[in-house]
Amino acid sequence: MHCPFCSAQDTKVIDSRLVTDGHQIRRRRECVDCHERFTTFEFAELVMPRVVKRDGTRDPFNEDKMRAGMQRALEKRPVSTEQIEECIVKLKSALRATGEREVSSEMVGNLIMDALKELDKVAYVRFASVYRSFEDIREFGEEIARLGD
Repeated sequence: MHCPFCSAQDTKVIDSRLVTDGHQIRRRRECVDCHERFTTFEFAELVMPRVVKRDGTRDPFNEDKMRAGMQRALEKRPVSTEQIEECIVKLKSALRATGEREVSSEMVGNLIMDALKELDKVAYVRFASVYRSFEDIREFGEEIARLGD
């Protein structure tokens, strides 16, 4: 770690503590040359796979887009924000666990639908209706019937 004061390359760690529920480490450091002290924060950078859309374009994974879609489906449903966030963490873990550098948007959509099916069946049908582009009431009925199986 370079010293931000004198740019020396040698610093020593004086103290380390876990912060933000153990997802980050706060370190107090001291420069060996100028003896100035400073704080650094470390966290794991987990690389998400790129998403390959139906038209073949590749986009970086967008957690905000996933969250917005789920929140839209869960609007006015009895599901807490904590449950949604927990679900998003699980979905991201599942995507990373594939070990792939790229995943299809269809796979992401199916993972979201499976998660919503567990959280709230009404939200699942809402999301599926948009995701699968339902065009009439018959398609809604068929999807609801499949939920009963």
